[in-house]
Amino acid sequence: MNKNSSNTMALTPTTSNKRETVCIFGTGDFGRALGHKMIQSGYPVVYGSRSTQISNLIPKDAEVLSHAEAAQKAAVIIIAIQRQHYNFLTPLAEVLHGKVLVDISNNLKLNQYPESNAEYLAQLLPGSKVVKAFNTVSAWALQSGTLDASRQVFVCGDDVEAKQMVMDIVRALGLTPLDKGSLLAAQEIENYPLQLFPMWKFPMFLSLGLTAFFFVYCVVLDIIYTYIYENNNLSFFIAITIPNRVCPVMALILLALVYLPGIFAAIIQLYRGTKYRRFPDWLDRWMLCRKQLGLIALAFASLHVVFTLVSPLRAFVRWRTNRGIISQALNNETEPLDHTNAWLSDSYLALGILGYFLFVLLGITSLPSVSNNVNWREFRFVQSKLGYLALILCTAHTMVYGGRWFLNPSAYKWYLPDIYMLSLIIPCAVLVVKFVLVFPCVDKPLTRIRQGWERNPKYSE
Repeated sequence: MNKNSSNTMALTPTTSNKRETVCIFGTGDFGRALGHKMIQSGYPVVYGSRSTQISNLIPKDAEVLSHAEAAQKAAVIIIAIQRQHYNFLTPLAEVLHGKVLVDISNNLKLNQYPESNAEYLAQLLPGSKVVKAFNTVSAWALQSGTLDASRQVFVCGDDVEAKQMVMDIVRALGLTPLDKGSLLAAQEIENYPLQLFPMWKFPMFLSLGLTAFFFVYCVVLDIIYTYIYENNNLSFFIAITIPNRVCPVMALILLALVYLPGIFAAIIQLYRGTKYRRFPDWLDRWMLCRKQLGLIALAFASLHVVFTLVSPLRAFVRWRTNRGIISQALNNETEPLDHTNAWLSDSYLALGILGYFLFVLLGITSLPSVSNNVNWREFRFVQSKLGYLALILCTAHTMVYGGRWFLNPSAYKWYLPDIYMLSLIIPCAVLVVKFVLVFPCVDKPLTRIRQGWERNPKYSE
């Protein structure tokens, strides 16, 4: 009876919900923020510190002891100190033997040391079980509760049970653990927070380069050419007119560049007759940054909308409108409505509005909070089918607006095509090739290849 009663008591909610005590070495910003978060999550927290005096900064429900005393009270010890201070742990090797040590440190630069901080800690204390975690979370995020941008916590370690204990703590704090394998992955994890927008570098540099090129191109054709041949100073175009030409061009080209790598991938798979061979490195990197390219394209499209809305407020536009009205009054004549231009104007505006609406929809569904709530088929439908529809509408918007210049000799200043003509090259190429790829004679073998069929099975080896 006593034995059965003991087992029953062990399974009561009070006992099962009780958290194990966690020890934190270090009372700095991150150590205090993490301790406060753990106390909120029901963990008893004890701090190991050189000074055992209670500070107002320490969470009020936490206990502060010496390092040795604090370590004896917990099986999991979080090392919230910098690598250069690890030497003080060596005298505590006996106390820390068999304990789980969680290394949360980061460095000041990439690959600052030959080995990772976690591996160095494991060398200092070979009797302890070292786990790398929490280094991708900031103290500010823990204190403020705004963890959306850093909810994922990378975890690695050689001891499976120790790693599982740490991952359980991560989940209890409302974070998402991601197992990265053994302690050999610690250096990669430590380098991660030091990378400034790693997936944004190529899209940003490409966007800046293309923007600079098209801006200079417009300055040459719209300002310098006009000043030389017509002696007309239009330098104020730099403020709004030229940006309002560059932004839609950039938005259209970048949107086309989002879908161009998929075209290349399909052609390569058709040529190889298999999906089991790696794409070239440049194509892999391009495909990984398609989301970033799309978001930058959306930013340019939004700027185009803003510039267009403020255009009627410009002095140049008001002057041009008033001049037309006065000219008609002086000549005692009224220009009849040009129905062709009216149709073209309404058409390209309607196409632009619909294209921008789908553009925004693509951007919204790429957000993690939205994409996590749709299944893969819904996400693919929006990003692929509606994405191509957005590209078609935006391309048509540009063609209707700038099409009248294609056959107009005056549009070719210094024998250079207008910027809108240049913007249509990549989108039209993407749409033409995509149109060919949807033909049944091409689509069926491509679908079979993507389902695992191989023309020559030796490539799968």
